[in-house]
Amino acid sequence: MRNIPTITRNLLIVNVLVFLVTVAIGGEQTPYGINYRLNDLFGLHFFLAPDFHIYQLLTYMFMHGGWSHLFFNMFALWMFGCVVERVWGPKKFLFYYISCGIGAGLFQEMAQFGSFSVEVMSQNPSIGFGDLGTVAAQLGQSLNGWTTVGASGAIYAILLAFGMIFPEERIFIFPLPIPIKAKWFVMIYAGIELFSAISTTGDGVAHLAHLGGMVFGFFMIRYWQKHPTSGYGKSDGQQFFDNLRQSWERRKHHKSDPEPPKTGNPDWDYNARQQATQAEIDRILDKIRKSGYDSLTSEEKRKLFEQSNKK
Repeated sequence: MRNIPTITRNLLIVNVLVFLVTVAIGGEQTPYGINYRLNDLFGLHFFLAPDFHIYQLLTYMFMHGGWSHLFFNMFALWMFGCVVERVWGPKKFLFYYISCGIGAGLFQEMAQFGSFSVEVMSQNPSIGFGDLGTVAAQLGQSLNGWTTVGASGAIYAILLAFGMIFPEERIFIFPLPIPIKAKWFVMIYAGIELFSAISTTGDGVAHLAHLGGMVFGFFMIRYWQKHPTSGYGKSDGQQFFDNLRQSWERRKHHKSDPEPPKTGNPDWDYNARQQATQAEIDRILDKIRKSGYDSLTSEEKRKLFEQSNKK
C-alpha cells in the first residue's frame, strides 16, 4: 500500500470501508440479490423518483452492489489509477475522477429519462413531456427502484486517460494471449459498452454511465491538451509521455561519452553530472521497456518523474 499514490490509495480504502459498512447494515434479499439499505440512501436514484437527492450524484460512486462489483472496480482503479495519478499528480487526478463520476451519473439520468419517456408515451400516446412529472409522481415507488451504484463511470474514465496518455504502450489483458496497445484496448472497451447499451436491456449494468464517464474524460483531457496553461497544464500527461519518448530516441542515436575526470572546472563537472543523470534515466527507460513500469523501485520512479519535470 505504501507504493500506491495517495489519492488512489485513499479511494481504494474508502470504497472498501464503505462497502463493509454497507454489508454490516444489510438489506433485503431479492431474486436478484441483496438490496442494501445504504444503497437506497446513497445510491443514485432517477431524478423524477421521490428518493432522489442531488448529493447522490457524488455518493453513488462509493457504493457497490456486491463483492465482485467492488473487486473488479478496485482492481482496475489500482491497475490504471496508480500510473495516471503519478503522471498528473494528486489534485488533478482527484478532480478528474470525481468530475467524470458525476458526469457518468448525469449520463445515466438522461438515459433513464429517455427510457421512461419512451415507455410512458408508447403506452399512452396522448401523454406529452409536460405530463411526465405527473405520471412519475403516480409511479413513485416503482421509480425508486431505478438506482445506480458503483465507481464504474469514473473507472472507465481512468481507462480512457491511460489510453490517451500512453496510446502506444502495450499491455497484457486477460484472456488475450498477446499484448495490445492501450489505445486499442480503450476503443474495444468503449465499443463493447456501446454495443451492450444498444442491444442489452435489463441486465442491471449501467452501460451508458460507463460511456458517460469516458465521454466526460475525453473532452476534459482534450481541453487540457489544447489549453496547457489553464489549471493543471504543467503536469499534462501527454507532455510527460512525449518527454519519455524523446529521451528514448536520443539514446538510440547518441551514445553516452565516457565521464570526464574531475578537474575542478565547473563546466566540466556540470557536464559530467548531466551525462551521469542521462545514463541513469536511460537505464530506467530500458528497464521499463523490458519489464514494465511496475518493475521500477520507488527511487527509480522518483528519479524518472523529477527528470520529466525538468524538461
